[in-house]
Amino acid sequence: MRRLSEHEEGEIDGILSREDEILPSSGFAVSVMDAVRREAAILPPIAFPWRRALPGMIVGGFVLLLVLVRGIVALPQLIRASAGADLRMALPSVSLPIFQGNLAYAAIWTVLALLIALAAVKLSMRLGSGSV
Repeated sequence: MRRLSEHEEGEIDGILSREDEILPSSGFAVSVMDAVRREAAILPPIAFPWRRALPGMIVGGFVLLLVLVRGIVALPQLIRASAGADLRMALPSVSLPIFQGNLAYAAIWTVLALLIALAAVKLSMRLGSGSV
């Protein structure tokens, strides 16, 4: 690193010791205050609609709990079924009792699930458009 000469140090000291008053450009204070007023006039962010979302979250949690309980209950059946056979052969034998009967039951549940999904989409579109 190069050492500064006395002349260079004197120049730097002179530049740094000046006490020139720094003035903002014309209109700066006005533009800053305009920006502050614009920010203050902006509406606060919309709060999340917890009262509307909470029932769906509760139902979703309940369904998730039922699926987990059913999976835990079916686990011993899967273990018993796979005790003497290969695991790949045992998996098709374990199924939900709701679909073990007629194929019509499966179709009914599928249509019911599609109708619930359609109702959820329509409701969310209606709530989103603001035409409640």
